[in-house]
Amino acid sequence: MAKRRLKNKKIRFVAVGAALATGGVVVALLPSANAADAKTPDQIMTMCERSAVVNGDERTVEDFGGAFADGFQADNCDFVETNFETFDGPTEKSSIDFPNCEPNATEPAQVSITWSATIGQGEGKYTSTQQGAGGGLFGFLSGSWVKHKGTLDMTVESATASDTEQREVPVGKVLHMEFTPKIQRMTGEWRVRIDADPGSFAVNPSPEQNFVAPDVVEGPVILASAAGAPGIADGTSKAVLEDC
Repeated sequence: MAKRRLKNKKIRFVAVGAALATGGVVVALLPSANAADAKTPDQIMTMCERSAVVNGDERTVEDFGGAFADGFQADNCDFVETNFETFDGPTEKSSIDFPNCEPNATEPAQVSITWSATIGQGEGKYTSTQQGAGGGLFGFLSGSWVKHKGTLDMTVESATASDTEQREVPVGKVLHMEFTPKIQRMTGEWRVRIDADPGSFAVNPSPEQNFVAPDVVEGPVILASAAGAPGIADGTSKAVLEDC
């Protein structure tokens, strides 16, 4: 269904952390965490980025751009999905205007109208494609994201829907196309763990510590496509008529 794109007619829908609308996030500490060791969400995400294991993958300090002497800030970090939903995104104009407004016009105008809409893939509240070396934590969300049918790979920034349709424009009207994308939202939390340390002659023992930072990621629902072909954004297009 991919067609010629109207370069300046795009939907831009980047909803970053939509469920965290106020921007003020309460950090939940698991029972084993000491209140004196409370961390901000940004601090927790830095610990996650610099964990020895993230979502089951063992890492080296080079994976997050660190040096050997830097070491790891935590032993483990996992993203745990807590909810997944789909809904209609914002409706946007997706074509140029096609008027039938000539003073001597007496018949409906037959037009071939090409429309195009691009829907951006949102980044998480604390994660982004540019965070750290090798794409950072955002890439670790792909495993949770792609298990849902019709999702776009996290390495792709946007998806496009487009088509060319034959339409009729009545006298005294202006026609344009609108597109309403289907959007999906994955809500979850990053869980960071520092293992208990039994201590030694020179080091005091310490209990296990656990920290949690919530995250929300949104992106377009994708229609099935041929292997290797780019995903096509799902949604609804409609013709809109206005007076001249």
